[in-house]
Amino acid sequence: MAAVCAWAAALIGLLPVLVLQTSDGHVGAALVVQCVVVAHTGGALTWVLTDTSVRLVAFGFWLFSYVWLGLAPLAMLATDTYPLEYRTGEATAFSATVLIEVGLLAYSAGGLLAARRAENRSVVLAPVLSRRLAPLPVLVLSGLSLVLAVVLIPQLGGWGAFFTSRQALWQPEAAKDSERTLRTWILAVPAFWALVGLIHLPRRTAGDRWLRGARRLLLPLLLGLNVVVNNPISRPRFWAGTVLLVLLFSWSRFTRPRAFRITAAALTAVVLLVFPYSDYFRYSEREAVQVVSLTEQLTSNMDYDSFQQMQTGVDHVKENGFSPSDALGPLVFMVPRSVWPEKPQAVGITLAQHAGYDFWNLSAPLWIESYMWAGFPSVAAVFCLLGAAGRRTDDIRERLRDQQTTLAFLLVPAFAFYQMIFLRGSLLAIVGPMLLLLAVPLFITRRAARPSRFPSPALPPATASHASIPGTGGIRDQLHQLR
Repeated sequence: MAAVCAWAAALIGLLPVLVLQTSDGHVGAALVVQCVVVAHTGGALTWVLTDTSVRLVAFGFWLFSYVWLGLAPLAMLATDTYPLEYRTGEATAFSATVLIEVGLLAYSAGGLLAARRAENRSVVLAPVLSRRLAPLPVLVLSGLSLVLAVVLIPQLGGWGAFFTSRQALWQPEAAKDSERTLRTWILAVPAFWALVGLIHLPRRTAGDRWLRGARRLLLPLLLGLNVVVNNPISRPRFWAGTVLLVLLFSWSRFTRPRAFRITAAALTAVVLLVFPYSDYFRYSEREAVQVVSLTEQLTSNMDYDSFQQMQTGVDHVKENGFSPSDALGPLVFMVPRSVWPEKPQAVGITLAQHAGYDFWNLSAPLWIESYMWAGFPSVAAVFCLLGAAGRRTDDIRERLRDQQTTLAFLLVPAFAFYQMIFLRGSLLAIVGPMLLLLAVPLFITRRAARPSRFPSPALPPATASHASIPGTGGIRDQLHQLR
């Protein structure tokens, strides 16, 4: 109770009061609803930070919602100051705040429904997240990652470009922007999962010398490769943070609730205080870092454009109506425009064009993107499903938290933290990298063996130090089976 009260006082009381101190005195309907949003997100984040279970997916969702759609809009509405030029009226601002709360209520409802049906086994998520690492596929992915590094790094400007800035990585003119993006992700994601897979392959005290030798050889190479291709200098902050946090939360010590609560509290403080200044390496020519107040940071930094983009989206719908066909864009993102000329563009670009900006690298939160499909019903449906899936995923990982070779142990932290960029949008811009992030682990794992219905009492339980991966055996066994 002491922890609950302390976090509630900080998230629902102290921080909003600090933001509202700079208010211009005008209290409109939008500001009132936004105070409700802050209380909702702050209370949910307090629950996650003090829960007796580790809930990574919920933590990522509520942390994003509290900062980007809670505090930031509160500061903008209180000061009437926004990071972008486009301005809307009071009615549009009110609609945007209601839209945020509708999505949050639907997410909470989906989580509650999933919790009430927790005794029912998930026919989709449980079998997938129960998959276990297989040695041979992990070694194959490790070798493939090294080959891709030799081929692609020279095409992206060489090793030095990865330690200069994100701008330097995009300087080579040998490829188009889309091709450079594809090459960068094809290089970064397999290297990351190969390293994670090697680290968590089961260690056996005897036998399988080939596996132990391969691990000793490949681990230093993959560690060095990840330092190059996944460092925070040349890669986006959300991705670099995902890599570091997956490595952190896949450590067995952080599967325990107490360690999670301490680490999550530290991450919350980092996101609030450090994140706005962590884009220092975006450009080759860097300016001096200027520390400003939290309110000024939330209202002037374009990292917090989500609420203003939502207002732009509400105005866009008023003028152009809903676009249900735009929902197909993320689903069939791999279809080239040469085949489908009417393929929808990223919603962030659509909103930037509506506002008249000459720069298009802007967000489009899932709230406004789903609203533009079919209004409030589509928002409620999307977030209810998202809340239910998130709760089920956290519950499955909690049940499997002592089994470090399962996909739940590795994949759930990756989705939990990368979902922050998924929520920020645009969907069409991030669905490709996200699909790659979630699909690669499926190829280095195998389906877990089903437990026997009638276990023999004569068979002693296997000890953890000598346990092998069900259905895989050692490297020699797998090679023999392939022959």
